Amino acid sequence: MIVDTLVNRHLYTQLNPRLATALAHLADTDFSQLEIGNYPLEGKDIFVIVHDYQTVPKHTAPFEVHQQYIDVQYVVSGEEEFGYLPLADQTPSKAYFADHDYANYDYESNKQDAAFIPLKAGMFALFFPGDIHMPGTSDTPQQVRKVVIKVRV
Repeated sequence: MIVDTLVNRHLYTQLNPRLATALAHLADTDFSQLEIGNYPLEGKDIFVIVHDYQTVPKHTAPFEVHQQYIDVQYVVSGEEEFGYLPLADQTPSKAYFADHDYANYDYESNKQDAAFIPLKAGMFALFFPGDIHMPGTSDTPQQVRKVVIKVRV
């Protein structure tokens, strides 16, 4: 997991060529003007999801993990917290679903090991396969516009 701002995106472009494309797209696109929806960037290898939502309390959301994609999560407006749970001996509460590339882990069983980190407008988080994370939470409900770019590894 990495948390940073787009000013420092150059530090991560060598990690994966598709990741470099995704970060460049974040820097070059005005997502405040884009409609909510899914946008292919490089077919199923890189695609963009733009969505608006209200944050939810931690205890109401599951943790998730991916195997096939890196999540690049960028907050356009608003602020949220995301939970991070180091992969250890957790048992998924919802088994891995390959068609949608995720497995879920429940909050109650894992809350003692989780850390919650603020993600403010202009910041991004990179979640690599195996990084268990819980996006979209806040103690106080807030409206957020976020872009998630899925990058196939």
